[in-house]
Parts: sequence; C-alpha cells; structure tokens
Amino acid sequence: MSEVLVVLLGAYLLGSIPTALIVSRLLGRGDIRVLGDGNMGARNVAREIGWGAGAAVGAVDFTKGALAVGAAGQAALSEPWLLAAGVAAVIGHDFPIWAGLRGGQGMATSLGVLAILLPVSTLVGLLAFGSLYLVTRGFDVSAAIGLGLIVLTSWRLEAPTLWVIYGALLFVSIGGKKALDRPRRELLRALAEGNRSQA
Repeated sequence: MSEVLVVLLGAYLLGSIPTALIVSRLLGRGDIRVLGDGNMGARNVAREIGWGAGAAVGAVDFTKGALAVGAAGQAALSEPWLLAAGVAAVIGHDFPIWAGLRGGQGMATSLGVLAILLPVSTLVGLLAFGSLYLVTRGFDVSAAIGLGLIVLTSWRLEAPTLWVIYGALLFVSIGGKKALDRPRRELLRALAEGNRSQA
C-alpha cells in the first residue's frame, strides 16, 4: 500500500508542475493566469505569448500525464490504481500545490494519460483535432470532435469498457473545470476592460 501512495502522490506532484506559469514568468510576461482568458494552459500561452511557447507548454503538460500512468505501470500497480494515477496527475494540473491550487483545465494532461492507455484512439483523436483546427480555426469545436473521437474509437476497437468510461469522464472534467473557472475569467475580463477605459 505504501508503494501505491508514493505513486499517487508522485503523480499529483508531477501534475502540479505549473508549466504555463513557469514559461510565462521565464519569458518576462508575469502570471499567465491574469493574461488572456486566465487559463493556465497551452492555448492561453500560445495566444498571449506565442505558438512556440504554447507548444512547449502543451508538450510538457501532455508528458506529465503520460509519465504518471507510465510510473504506475512500471510499479506493476493493479488497473484501478493505474487509472487513479492518471486522475491524480490531472487533479495536480487543475489544482497545483505549487501554484496556490489555481491551475489549468487538464486537457493536455488528460491526453497524455490516454496516450498510454489508449494510444491508437488518442492518435486518431489528435489527428482529427489538428486537421479540423487547421481548416476551421475553431478550437473548441475541433477539440470537442477530437476528444469525442477518442472515446468513440476506443469503444469501436473494443477497449475495456472501464477505460472507455474513464476517458469520457476525463473529458467531462475538462468542461467542469472550465465552468468552475468562468467566474474568475469574467472578473479578469471586467477588470481589463475597466483598465482600458481609464487609459
């Protein structure tokens, strides 16, 4: 049981690394959580700082999820604990101890988790997401379709039912975190508009 706790704690602490915040501060832009839409994630970094910085943040956040599940696998933990490690990494990203529990929405970290558990389905979803975004430039719709395809493809490929449900719940949690963050984003937007009107 002690090994399980070490892996889960490690997954949470790994997920808690505030990649977007670190990058924004290293590049002299301050706290990414008061820029743009206030989200501590790759998309906001890309819009406010640049696509290179956003891609780097996305890659690291993706890797956090993959490493958490990979470590649980290396420790030969049973399936429920393997899935729990992925959840711990996502919770760490969403509520990071290193950043006052004010984190991102967990999309890249969730994709990293599923890339280990459902690699083929995740690849299909990411390709669909990327292709649709290049054509439409609509991030939210492209992401929703891509994420939905991961779940649908995993079901069609007869992945374990628990894993399919797990993937769906991870994506539902992204929407939940987005809704939870909405009041703070609206406050930041109102403050920014107030500052512009006074300038």
